[in-house]
Amino acid sequence: MTRTKTLATSLLGLSAAALFAFTSAGGAAATSASPDTKETSHTVSIVLQTSGVADYWTPERMRSAIPGDVLAQKALERGKSTSRAAVEQGTSTRITGKAGKGKPVLHTNENPVPHIGKVFFTLGGLNYVCSGNSVASANKSTVSTAGHCLNEGPGAFATNFVFVPAYLNGAAPYGKWTARALYTTNQWSSGGDIQYDTGFAVVSTLNGQSLSDVVGASGVEFNAARGLSYKAFGYPAASPFDGQSLKACTGTAINDTINPGGTTQGIPCDMTGGSSGGPWFIGSTSAGYQNSVNSYGYGSRSTTMYGPYWGSVIQQAYSNASAN
Repeated sequence: MTRTKTLATSLLGLSAAALFAFTSAGGAAATSASPDTKETSHTVSIVLQTSGVADYWTPERMRSAIPGDVLAQKALERGKSTSRAAVEQGTSTRITGKAGKGKPVLHTNENPVPHIGKVFFTLGGLNYVCSGNSVASANKSTVSTAGHCLNEGPGAFATNFVFVPAYLNGAAPYGKWTARALYTTNQWSSGGDIQYDTGFAVVSTLNGQSLSDVVGASGVEFNAARGLSYKAFGYPAASPFDGQSLKACTGTAINDTINPGGTTQGIPCDMTGGSSGGPWFIGSTSAGYQNSVNSYGYGSRSTTMYGPYWGSVIQQAYSNASAN
């Protein structure tokens, strides 16, 4: 994360500093989420103005954008708490994609992956950066990211939202894809509930082509088993990283033991702010099914990245975006 402060308030019963956009710690907990009929799958969305947005994101603005984890931190500071009810689990669902010194180092340096990139956006007059991934969808134009990378949680939606796949050192080899609509869960947009910190952007075509036809798209899976092994990707921008290249972490997911009772899971990871919204793939490569996103870590030197459980509520947000 970037500006690392201790948080006095709590979300998910957080009593320590919780900074978003990183990784989680290893070990396996193979319990599955329980169904909860009280959950609602209501999705919140907004249609965006697209004219001039790509031109707005000059190399200078992209390099100076603030890592988006501070937005998740703001949601915590508002004192918005989440219910501890387990995320409901429906039938396991997969949507197939197309191929396309000091503390231990828990990340690896990665070559650019065509369908993984950075997302840039404006909120409250400030420019921010997160990470994202092109996912399989009916419209062939859907990008996954963290909820706090497109909505204040609770609060306003972002503007000037673009996805830059395979970003590397300021270069945009596949162009800048402007979002025309943003989707997230009602739980995030109205309550800042970290268990539902996921969002989806629907981007416009570029040069007459759809996003997945150009960079490919990852398959996605919902209501999967807990305690799986993952490889998580992102563009950490807060020290000691500079956000200019892709990084990854691998490990077996465990429950959040610092604040038990929720449904988020964590893997060993030292990525910092800017990696928010980066995809978690089941398995050990970027070719697996996406099953979560980088959401939060504890403290400024976190060695665990946590991500939301992708259950039926997040699946509904995905489905609505995919059909747009």
